[in-house]
Amino acid sequence: MHKIHADFYTSPPTYKHYVDKLMELKNEFPFVQLFSIGQSVLGRQIFALSIGNMKQVTLMAGAFHAQEWLTTTLLVRYLERVCLAVREKSKICGTSLNQSLSQKGLLFVPMVNPDGVCIALEGAESAGKYAPFVTQIQLSSQRSWQANVRGVDLNHNYDAGFRQLREIEIQSGITGPSPRQYGGQYPHSEPETMAMVRLCLRHNISTAYAFHSQGEEIFYEYGENPPAKGYYMAKLLSHVSGYTLVKNDGLYSHGGFKDYFIERFDRPGFTIEIGKGENPLPITDLEDIYERLLESMVIMSVL
Repeated sequence: MHKIHADFYTSPPTYKHYVDKLMELKNEFPFVQLFSIGQSVLGRQIFALSIGNMKQVTLMAGAFHAQEWLTTTLLVRYLERVCLAVREKSKICGTSLNQSLSQKGLLFVPMVNPDGVCIALEGAESAGKYAPFVTQIQLSSQRSWQANVRGVDLNHNYDAGFRQLREIEIQSGITGPSPRQYGGQYPHSEPETMAMVRLCLRHNISTAYAFHSQGEEIFYEYGENPPAKGYYMAKLLSHVSGYTLVKNDGLYSHGGFKDYFIERFDRPGFTIEIGKGENPLPITDLEDIYERLLESMVIMSVL
């Protein structure tokens, strides 16, 4: 009988701990595909895991922001539950995923920003040759680190209204590398962003979910004509989870992964803001968030 290995789910996911867990899942569940979609600025692998029919997939990605590492743990927790259900041909929330996965697979990128997560959990010394740079930025700002190691907010770096967002950033006093909300000199400037872009271009992704924290909110639209299906999917997910539907505004108006996905592919994309509190949410919040979102994540998997 498989047991959830509690150690990974009771402490923050350092990069080593995270990679060890992915290898453990790959070894225990041979039907899971584990591969790298690219490298971070500092050369850390950005891993993806897939299960099911890869001809069409649903994407779930997390930790675009450094302090939001709990999204990594949540996605790994759900993936492990799915793997167990597939192997045992059991149901999750009354739903069998085996038949669904034979038609459409699941693709996970639990940690989009590994360098940023390392800074959040281990400090500037984890930034290698960028350590003095990160330290200098941290000394000049009281804001917690959300960016990648070059001080670029990866969820402001996508080619979706980038110029408009850059103007909003400047108006807000964000003019260069920063712990958060600086989108970079040009869209897709960061290797982490390009890794996600290439992933989307290479795979037939029907729906994309970007997991962030916090607020218990769902962002679901972008542009003048977002996919109509997205609104109805968002309403369903809101009803099941109790999360509030929110529209883009201000510094959250452009440049995000969800925005890019909707605009580039004309398919439903969502930002799911898990939990409530102040980032980083504590690891002790994981199980409550997981239990509350489990049925919603099953719905995401089969829609």
